[in-house]
Amino acid sequence: MQKATESDTEYRNGDWGVKYLMRGPKIDWGIILLKPGQEMSEHGHRQVEETFYFIQGGGKMIVDGKPHPAAQGDAFRLEPPERHAILNDTASETRVLFIKTPYLPEDKT
Repeated sequence: MQKATESDTEYRNGDWGVKYLMRGPKIDWGIILLKPGQEMSEHGHRQVEETFYFIQGGGKMIVDGKPHPAAQGDAFRLEPPERHAILNDTASETRVLFIKTPYLPEDKT
């Protein structure tokens, strides 16, 4: 068994960005926090599938350059090599749960 506590982990950019709660051995998963106007930069994967679940707020899920409206409760599953980004174009914070599988931490394009 493995346990993680969100408050014990920091966001990549201090008070926003990606926060991994668990890494490996089979999946990566964590939380993305975007403040109004912020964006998770576009990227893709050669082998990793990634799922995003909007747990608070909304914005746009951008897949292969095409924006898709995203609201609290929406989930998106992306397969390689779909390029993706998240834009918070709202007036409030957006929190997104992400899950990546298989665990291949270097698989980012």
